[in-house]
Amino acid sequence: MSARRYSLGRRQAQAARTRSAILAAARRLVAELGPESSLGKVAEHAGVSRITVYNQFGSKAGLLEALAADVGRELEGAAGAAGVGPSDDLAARIEQACADWATNPDLHRQLQGRSREHAGGQAQVDRTLAERLAAEDRLRPGCSIKEAEDVIGILTSFPVFDRLHKGGRRSPSAVAEILLRMAAVFMTPAPSV
Repeated sequence: MSARRYSLGRRQAQAARTRSAILAAARRLVAELGPESSLGKVAEHAGVSRITVYNQFGSKAGLLEALAADVGRELEGAAGAAGVGPSDDLAARIEQACADWATNPDLHRQLQGRSREHAGGQAQVDRTLAERLAAEDRLRPGCSIKEAEDVIGILTSFPVFDRLHKGGRRSPSAVAEILLRMAAVFMTPAPSV
């Protein structure tokens, strides 16, 4: 009798596909119905049982936190596009944030404040950009790195985008233009060449 070959790789790949299907279903339902969407509905839309959802995420709160972290990782990955200098990076960050937030504002509205992991990652990105602006002497006199970090965080946050977007009455690019004008308040003008 031969020993049964056990392939952990295939099992892990299937678990990853199941997790992705659950997160995709949760994303659609939370955007449509809000965070009160039932785990049963999520399971039904993902084509799995409720117990599978519990096994993957532990609870409804665990599912919502995982969804928020997943969305946060997508946004952080998109923020990695770097320009030539920190001012270009800030402009690119604001434009990318507006484009990202506009993709599914209902989902982002429902997930506000759910992802601690994303908030920490964004704060570090904001800090690094503020330090780069300071190193190139692009911060207005009296503007500290911490203040610049906070302003960058505000300018790239969903609540600010959502307020300016006005339910789609302003385009993401129009919102980005407003935010770029606001960013100019804490920066010095670019040196003339």
